[in-house]
Amino acid sequence: ITPQDLRATLESHPEIKLIILCNPSNPTGGVYHLEQLQAIANVLQDFPNVLVLADEIYERLVYDGDCPSFAAVDGMFSRTMTVNGFSKAYAMTGMRLGYVAAPLPLAKAITTIQGQLTSCAGSISQAAGVAALTQVTDKELEANVQIMKQKRDYVLEELSKIPNVKVAMPPNGAFYVLPDVSAYFDGDDAQLCLELLKAKKLAIVPGSSFGAPGTVRLSYATSMEELGMAMKKLKEFLEEQNLKEP
Repeated sequence: ITPQDLRATLESHPEIKLIILCNPSNPTGGVYHLEQLQAIANVLQDFPNVLVLADEIYERLVYDGDCPSFAAVDGMFSRTMTVNGFSKAYAMTGMRLGYVAAPLPLAKAITTIQGQLTSCAGSISQAAGVAALTQVTDKELEANVQIMKQKRDYVLEELSKIPNVKVAMPPNGAFYVLPDVSAYFDGDDAQLCLELLKAKKLAIVPGSSFGAPGTVRLSYATSMEELGMAMKKLKEFLEEQNLKEP
């Protein structure tokens, strides 16, 4: 979101109490750097009753530049709830271990609700989280980022070979690409995904699920072998659709 769009939205909807800022972004892989976050914070200074839920679970998966925490931006600490976890950077999806860092009044309110829902994370997951924080080195995490970057580059290269598929901006974080496939199926991304699943047994996510109709979300968090097979199937499927056109 741009500062201009944010201001216009908050001015036209004074009932808004919270914004969710996902950085790096799912589904686009976009990353807000410090100057962009500061511009958003400057807008929020004029709306003191609006809180921020900063989803930063992909913070360790950034390919170029930095990804500072929004709570560290001037004036934002006292109104920001930072959500993070272990499933992405440490590949611990099955452990279901996450956390929130927030100012004390907000943290107490969150604890009151969470204590009645799940009580706490499982002890095994907590032990695994401690191991991740104390035994996995920054060097290992950076090596994983470089592997993900190679996969990103491969997917972007393969998408560039498919007619009428466009990527507005290459992802700079997370492990997703959100290409524009609106030239197919009259822009019905859900139908495209359904037909692809039927024809090729390949599952991707409709962009309309994220408020971006005419796009699809691809994840490259898998092996290069699997990626190669998936991109081959996607290319074949879309080329077959071109052949069907009158």
